[in-house]
Amino acid sequence: MIVVDARTIPCLLLSNGGLYKTTRFAEPVYLGDPINIVRIFNEKEVDELCLLDIEACKSGRPPDFDVIREIVSECFMPVSYGGGISTLDHCARLISSGIEKLVINSALGERPEFALEVANMFGRQSVVASIDVRAGPDGRYSVWTHGATRDTGVDPVGYASRLERFGVGEILLNAVDRDGTREGYDLALVRSVSSAVQVPVIACGGASSLDDLAAVIVDGHATAAAAGSLFVFYGRRRAVLINPPTYDEFQAAVAERWHARNGCA
Repeated sequence: MIVVDARTIPCLLLSNGGLYKTTRFAEPVYLGDPINIVRIFNEKEVDELCLLDIEACKSGRPPDFDVIREIVSECFMPVSYGGGISTLDHCARLISSGIEKLVINSALGERPEFALEVANMFGRQSVVASIDVRAGPDGRYSVWTHGATRDTGVDPVGYASRLERFGVGEILLNAVDRDGTREGYDLALVRSVSSAVQVPVIACGGASSLDDLAAVIVDGHATAAAAGSLFVFYGRRRAVLINPPTYDEFQAAVAERWHARNGCA
């Protein structure tokens, strides 16, 4: 059995005090109260949660610190948070609320040196660069910011490398066109970014099965597989059912994928 230090991370979308799931960053579907859902993830013994406020940046407001503090107080696992983070004060308040990792998107697009400032104050391990990527009509990838509403025209591979030099400790790579579709991860995108940086890459967008999670680790060279729909919906009617894989199930799937790829018995 291959030993793999890989993770699965439920990615929860916060909006106006509730949790939602989107498709291609649109068509939000209400999942329920954050506290109730977090308690279920506690029971499932999830290792880590990623909480993203999908309205904060688009509306130009800072993080909702009261809501975040309430949610984190119920979590038995480490929590990363993104949405509306643009100042060191925001970072300090989030860290004091119990957030372990700061997921920063638009602020880095406008001022990448902000990553270095945050890393110097809170440690590199606390800085996660969120990179939202879409493919244009010609198939070329580009980085989008502000909730995937602004096209920077920047290639994600070069962008990820630049942010690594500015001190980010991890990258959350989101394929916007795969978000909520359950069509599988964009393995070519994940592989291109993962091979260009030394920091861990969390892949997000498109997971439909346990095999997809394993594929993005083995074939995409990601360090972690993040997912939303796969962990919160069940069946063709997309009934809300919180059901992430166990650690052993995930590791077994990764090992099976690795052995199949490498021709091992």
